[in-house]
Amino acid sequence: MRAVVVHEFGGLQNAVLDEAPDPVPGPRDVLVEVHATAANYVDILLIGGKHQSRPPLPYIPGKGPAGVVRAVGAAVTEFSPSDRVLAMCEPGGGYAELIAVPETQVYRIPDSMPFADAASMALIYDTAWFSLCERGRYAAGETVLVLGGTGGVGLAAIRLVKALGGTALAGVSDPAKADMAREAGADAIIELDRDDLRDSLRDQVHAVTGGAGADIVIDPLGDRYFEAAIRALAWCGRMVVVGFAAGAIPTVKTNYLLVRNIDVCGLQIGDYRKRAPERTAACFEQLFALYEAGKIGPPPTATMPLDAVREALGAIRDRRARGRIVLLQDRPSGG
Repeated sequence: MRAVVVHEFGGLQNAVLDEAPDPVPGPRDVLVEVHATAANYVDILLIGGKHQSRPPLPYIPGKGPAGVVRAVGAAVTEFSPSDRVLAMCEPGGGYAELIAVPETQVYRIPDSMPFADAASMALIYDTAWFSLCERGRYAAGETVLVLGGTGGVGLAAIRLVKALGGTALAGVSDPAKADMAREAGADAIIELDRDDLRDSLRDQVHAVTGGAGADIVIDPLGDRYFEAAIRALAWCGRMVVVGFAAGAIPTVKTNYLLVRNIDVCGLQIGDYRKRAPERTAACFEQLFALYEAGKIGPPPTATMPLDAVREALGAIRDRRARGRIVLLQDRPSGG
């Protein structure tokens, strides 16, 4: 089969279109014919060998491919050939024509959902859902500050907060992209490019919350944004650490947690798929129901052929992408 293969960790030039053996599904695996897979920032880390997990080489990147079931293992009971599905694969494998995935990591998608939509929403919406509902313990009506509000997870989180009846504040570092957060439904823009961010971020949040602060902060950025945002939390607020896209890994002074009764927690979503597959299934069930109800949808999405993978990942690395980029196999669309 045709696939993007990494034979040696390094720059994006190490992700090459190559031939790889067709995967053989085990007894509890589902063999999926891939139609669409999103390009993700995490793929850049994995290709570079800079992720906390280093997959064995040769390695095929790509998480969250969407497509059609071609075959199932003898012990598979929930899926049949021709089912339209999303496959959440660890540590990757989606930049290929075929992938074999455990049955517990496969989710049937609505008939109304195009494969490009499913791929665009994969990884960002489930990350947003677990950040908000599982780790953040969201309650209807709460105020949520989403850092990285124009990134994939950020846009998904904003849409999800609004779909669930909350107030969404979008932390935006590039004013030229603020329109994306507004179009996703953000109630207010919190500017992250102001001077003295440590105070200015809190001041902005207090200005739009009547001095109360945000009930939840979802933080995929880390670095100096974490320190500023934690000071904008309300009493008994929850800070959910999703990643460190801005660079440095921050630290926290625990006396501040005590004084404000603040929770700080992390999300490694891959662990939920492995350790609590029933929770992941519940997540996608709710997300797909919200999609069918018209309450959420994919962020702005561009499509490219699979052989443009390095161009797509380069646009993400250099922050030139507006919204998501989905890589398509050269197949009839099927949806």
